[in-house]
Amino acid sequence: MSMVGDHLEYFDRRFYELTVPIAPLETLYTGCRWAEGPVWFADGNCLVWSDIPNNRMLRWVPDLGVGVFRANANYSNGNTRDREGRLVTCEHGGRRVTRTEPDGSLTVLADRHDGKRLNSPNDVVVRSDGTVWFTDPPYGILSDYEGYKAPQEQAGCYVYRLDPATGELRVAADDFVKPNGLAFSPDERTLYIADSGASHGDDQPHHIRAFSVGEDGRLSEGRVFATISPGVPDGMRVDVEGNVWTSARDGVVCYAPDGTPLGKVRIPQMVSNLTFGGARRNTLFITATSTVYALSLGVAGAGRA
Repeated sequence: MSMVGDHLEYFDRRFYELTVPIAPLETLYTGCRWAEGPVWFADGNCLVWSDIPNNRMLRWVPDLGVGVFRANANYSNGNTRDREGRLVTCEHGGRRVTRTEPDGSLTVLADRHDGKRLNSPNDVVVRSDGTVWFTDPPYGILSDYEGYKAPQEQAGCYVYRLDPATGELRVAADDFVKPNGLAFSPDERTLYIADSGASHGDDQPHHIRAFSVGEDGRLSEGRVFATISPGVPDGMRVDVEGNVWTSARDGVVCYAPDGTPLGKVRIPQMVSNLTFGGARRNTLFITATSTVYALSLGVAGAGRA
């Protein structure tokens, strides 16, 4: 194990090829209460993210700085883009998943399952077939800090698959304590899902599981891909080589496709989420408590968001 500067920690020599040792960790903005859900818009050359307790979404544009993207954002959390470039957002306050249309209007994609309100959708990804996959832990209804305190109506905390073409919403996985971040492998044959159950109990899960994705979208062969310690896994993204980059309390850990930990980007605050972006998609944007950071890498991110 070796350190480069004060922010790059190397567990495996392969991490050198994925990073730029001389690249500084840049601070883009500070002033959030809990920054989350970063998503890159290449066509707008901007980064958008959620500031959950402040009930707003912010936008950073290079050379122009940061401004409010959306006020009264229904305590939005995770964000992504669909295959048409539209913003898809998980809302704690609305207990729903919405899509922002080109005219700025919101379309509700999902807010109930079996006639009962969702818990508080947390993170979301869109597959190349247009299906929307999201996690539904209870964080937004546990208190009035990140949403509105309310009873849980669902029997559990599930991972859902939504087909916007048909409106079918089905449970993709039902054996998580607190499902959180999720990401597809570059070929979309594997879905990685974080379980952050240990956020409310040391004896609860703090790992990432990997599932095989069938032709019909069914998940199978679930297995523990990596256990996060210290901390719990939250948001994650995958690069073009299939490496998984995940938040892990005081940084971002990178795992090879076989689960080998390669290295860590150390961050001075608790990390919530991350995404790839920039002109070549080789900038890692990191949301961590009150601050948004950026780091240039030697590898590009896979997919749109």
